Amino acid sequence: MTDKSVWQEILLPPGNDDGAWEVFHENSKLGKCEHSLKIGRYGHALANQEIRAEVSTFHESLPFEGYPCVALPTSLTPLNLPLAEAITTRVSSPNMTPCPLTLENVATLLHYAYGVTRDNKETGFPRSLRTVPSGGALYPLEIFFHSAHIKGLQAGLYHYDPARRNLQVLRHADETARIGEAMAQPNVNVPRGAALIVFITAVFERTIFKYGDRGYRFVLLEAGHVAQNLNLVSNALGLGSLNIGGFFDREIDEFLGLDGVTHSTIYMVAIGKPAARPSA
Repeated sequence: MTDKSVWQEILLPPGNDDGAWEVFHENSKLGKCEHSLKIGRYGHALANQEIRAEVSTFHESLPFEGYPCVALPTSLTPLNLPLAEAITTRVSSPNMTPCPLTLENVATLLHYAYGVTRDNKETGFPRSLRTVPSGGALYPLEIFFHSAHIKGLQAGLYHYDPARRNLQVLRHADETARIGEAMAQPNVNVPRGAALIVFITAVFERTIFKYGDRGYRFVLLEAGHVAQNLNLVSNALGLGSLNIGGFFDREIDEFLGLDGVTHSTIYMVAIGKPAARPSA
């Protein structure tokens, strides 16, 4: 469960003269760092053996041991829409209606969003490579989703494990209304209209240990890559998508069972049947 005391202790008071974004952006720029252990253009850099040792202590994907698992099909739904058309006809779809999805549809969306494409053994780093670029190939993101419209799956909250190509069943319940109440502009029609709501979360230490504050930028960039993949694959499957950044972070983190500091929600994507399919 979320430990509220953690974020309450580090919360900056309102009314600061400098915007937090400006302070962060300036302090995460690359340059000479005179307080680091090694003075140089890029400050202190970890040796490869240090990086390998640290990465080996991290889960490639959160294991959720003890939770029921659902194997995803190895076959994927064909994407018959040409890439150029998928890009040029992609639109945000605020008006969607739920539609039934197969487990193969879900496997297709998740695999192309953040799935494993090949191992990385030849480099000696214990991380498989994914469908998106990642700073240092460290892959700090986790993927959760909520749905009540997948054939053969009960309504509930699920976690995607790309390495094992399966789902962990976190709980069974249709919590659509609760998700709607956590929107910055409360509108339960968005989650009600979605067949699937994807939550992109980040375990920051996987990247921060190597890149420091700069790593936080890399985490956000990576979440954008995943969301765009979801958008394009949704479009290729004849589905609509809506990227959601306006949500109450702590409420969504609590919904997912995250502490909100070391592990927090970055982005959400709703997927469903669009009111009208765009034309090229």
